[in-house]
Amino acid sequence: MKRICVYAASNPGTHPEYADAAVRLGQAIARRGCDLIYGGSKLGLMGKVADEAMRCGGKVIGIMPRGLFRAEIEHTGLTEFHEVESMHERKAKMAELSDAFVALPGGLGTFDELFEAACWSQIGIHSKPIGLLNVRGFYEPLLQMLQHTAREGFMKEASLHLFVVESDPDKLLDRLAAYRPIDAGNKWMELPSS
Repeated sequence: MKRICVYAASNPGTHPEYADAAVRLGQAIARRGCDLIYGGSKLGLMGKVADEAMRCGGKVIGIMPRGLFRAEIEHTGLTEFHEVESMHERKAKMAELSDAFVALPGGLGTFDELFEAACWSQIGIHSKPIGLLNVRGFYEPLLQMLQHTAREGFMKEASLHLFVVESDPDKLLDRLAAYRPIDAGNKWMELPSS
């Protein structure tokens, strides 16, 4: 695991624990000698994780669609910065460059990125680990919704194991490094498992 993609908010959230977790994640990534791949903004949790990884000597690669430059305010001090045309290209480039994914707390953009990575894993496009940094229990409602989804027959229960969940950045990275892909069979319940 050499490159870790972090999905994070371009807002700081209402509790200081969120920013603290982003800082500690940036430290942990750099301390392990891993590169950070992220959305390229200097704002919010995105900026916190990137700034801290660089402060600790890490390599940080940002990827941002041109249309967001003014809204998210691109980080101009990164090791590398890639301009892309669309959000689709951004997510594809982040996935291409990364060996693992970590979602910090965030909003719709973070959820979009997280669910695309999970969906791609579920259907076999990749087998990279996906971590949730569960600061202040942020992801508990989402995990409950996914359990409900499995109970209601819209996904296999085995797919719940696509997510590695921890509240501590170092423990999360340890578990991601040790991750072995699950074999949930095909995702389509009406087709025979083969």
